[in-house]
Amino acid sequence: MANPIATFETSVGSFTAEIYLDKMPITATNFIELVKRGFYDGLHFHRVIKDFMIQFGCEFSKDPNSGRAGTGSSPLGRVQDEHPAAYKLSNEPGTLSMANTGQPNSGGAQFFINTVHNAYLDWFTPGQSKHPVFGKVVSGMDVVSKIGTTPTARGDRPVTPIKMIKVTVANG
Repeated sequence: MANPIATFETSVGSFTAEIYLDKMPITATNFIELVKRGFYDGLHFHRVIKDFMIQFGCEFSKDPNSGRAGTGSSPLGRVQDEHPAAYKLSNEPGTLSMANTGQPNSGGAQFFINTVHNAYLDWFTPGQSKHPVFGKVVSGMDVVSKIGTTPTARGDRPVTPIKMIKVTVANG
């Protein structure tokens, strides 16, 4: 059976991503459940860092000007870190990766899309920051790039808010 495909409809265009349910079942199932609940619909990208990544999924980002955007958790609770020895998925451009607080098992609903190769974030490389990859953009990378180069201010927030209108998953 093929992996699920997520469609992200944003205020600046759409993109799709394969969700690695076969390789990252814990993280992928968490993401799919949040999509099915409509959790991501109406949220805004709250962190954009050029030549690094775009971050999304904070419950407080419904209001793009909220001072709490980026501090929210998940209605499903924390996600167990997933580091399968059989799959060393690197934080390459276009990959979806679970955001966390820097502490073990602290992921939830927030994730980011790498816009460059951030190998130092891989769980299998030295260092503190470990972010498991659970998907990859398969179409619409131009939209991801557009979001990744949008002007920012106030802690890496887009000057013009970028809204996630709807996220859907097929075959999930």
